[in-house]
Amino acid sequence: MSTLETPPPVLKEPRSVRGIPLIGNTLEMAKDPASFFVRCYREYGPVFRVKLLGTPYTVLAGAEAANFMNTREGRECLRSKEFWEGLVNEYGATRTLTGVDGELHNKLRTVMRHGYSKELLKGRYDEFIAITDQVLARDWHVGEKVPVLQAMQYIVTEQLGALLVGQSPREYVKDIRTTILYILNVLVTRQRPRFLLKDPRYKQAKARVEELGRKMIADYEASVAAGTRDPAKRNLVDDIMEAHKSDPELIPGNDLILNLTGPFVAGLDTVANTVSAFVYSVLKHPEVLERVKREADALFAQGSITEEDLKKIPSIDGAVMEAMRLYPIAVAQMRTATRDFEFQGHQIREGELLFVATSVPHFMEEYFPDPTKFDIDRYQRPRAEHLKPGVYSPYGRGPHTCLGKSLAEVQMSLTMARLFHKLDLALDPPDYVLETKTAPTPGPSMKFSVVVRGERKPGAQA
Repeated sequence: MSTLETPPPVLKEPRSVRGIPLIGNTLEMAKDPASFFVRCYREYGPVFRVKLLGTPYTVLAGAEAANFMNTREGRECLRSKEFWEGLVNEYGATRTLTGVDGELHNKLRTVMRHGYSKELLKGRYDEFIAITDQVLARDWHVGEKVPVLQAMQYIVTEQLGALLVGQSPREYVKDIRTTILYILNVLVTRQRPRFLLKDPRYKQAKARVEELGRKMIADYEASVAAGTRDPAKRNLVDDIMEAHKSDPELIPGNDLILNLTGPFVAGLDTVANTVSAFVYSVLKHPEVLERVKREADALFAQGSITEEDLKKIPSIDGAVMEAMRLYPIAVAQMRTATRDFEFQGHQIREGELLFVATSVPHFMEEYFPDPTKFDIDRYQRPRAEHLKPGVYSPYGRGPHTCLGKSLAEVQMSLTMARLFHKLDLALDPPDYVLETKTAPTPGPSMKFSVVVRGERKPGAQA
C-alpha cells in the first residue's frame, strides 16, 4: 500500500513596490521611511520588494516580522554582517558587535553587557544630575534660542563619557557627529556614494575619533599602572580592555578603537534624537507639560534620588516611550538571508538583502488607537498597548536588540526630568511644527530650536 505525500506549499514571490525608473523607491523612502513602510505594508502585505539606487531589497514588515526576529528560525535565517563590513574595514578592524551573529555575538555581548547596563547608574544619580546641570548651565541660557538636537548631543556625550568610559569627550563631539554622518550614509545604509569618504572633513573627523580611542587606551593603561582605577566605578573600558588582554582572539588590538568609541557613536545620535523629540512633543501639549513638571519637581524635591524614586515618574516615562513610538530611530533593521526560508507564505532566498521593518505597527490603529496622537497613557495598565506581541520595537528586535536599552531608558527619563525641572522652555514660534531628518538616522531636524524663557524655581529646588 502506497502512502501519498502531501506536496509542499507553493510559495509566492514578493511583489515589487511601484517606483520611478532607475531610482526606484529611493526618494519616497529617503523622505519618510517609517511612513513609506507603513503604506507598503497596507498595500502589499508583510512581504514586498523595493529598489533603492538600483539595488533590490526584500522587506519583511509589521508585527509578523518583529515576532519572527525573536524566533529560533529568525535568529538562524538573518545575519547583519554584510551591512557593517564597510565600517569594520574603514577602521582596519576585524569585527563589530553589530556586525557578527551567533556564538561570537553572544560572547561579545557578554563582555559588554555590564558596561552598557543601567547598573552603571546605581548609586551615581547625584553625579549624573550634576553632569547634566553643568551642561545646562553652560549651553542653555535664559533669553536665548537653543538648537535642541545639537545641545542634546553634548549632554548625552558628557553623560556617557562619565558613565561608560570615565572621561568627557566634549571636544570631540563635532568629530563624532561628522564621522557618524558619513559612515552610516555611505558604508551602512549606502544612501550616498563611496567617493564622499575622500572628503577632507570626513577624514579629519575620523582621525580625531581615532585619536579619542587611542587616548582612552593610553589613559586606561596609565591608571592601571598607577593603581588608580576605582573598582566601584568599573565601566565599559575596563570590560573591553580586560577581555582584550585575557582573550585577544575575541577582541583583537585592531578592534579596540572601534569598540571603545562605539558608545558615543551609538548614543550620540540615537538618545539625542529621542530626547529632542520628547522636548518638542511635551512643549506641543501643555497638559502633558504640566504633568511632566509636577513629576520632575516631586522627584528632585527630596534631594538624593533612589531606585524607588524612579518608579514614581510614569508621565515622564510614558512621554519617553511615546517619543520613541512616534519618532523611531530603528525604523527597520538591515539583514541578509543566510539560507532559503519561508515567511508569511513567501519565498525568501539565501543572500537576499533585507529590511525588517519592525516599526510599522507603531503607526497602526489596530494596535495604537489614534496612532498619530501623542498619548503618554498608552503604556499604563489596563491599556498597556505596547505589550501586544510584536507591536512596539523602539530598540529593534532579535539577538541584536539594543544592548544599552536599560541604561538609555533611565538616562532619557532623568535627563528630561532635570531639564523641565530647571528651565522654562517654549517653542518658537508657539505653533511650530517639527521638521525631521532621515540621515544618518531619523529624528528632529538640526534646525529645531527652543527659547529658554527663564529658570524655574519650584518650592523645593534641589
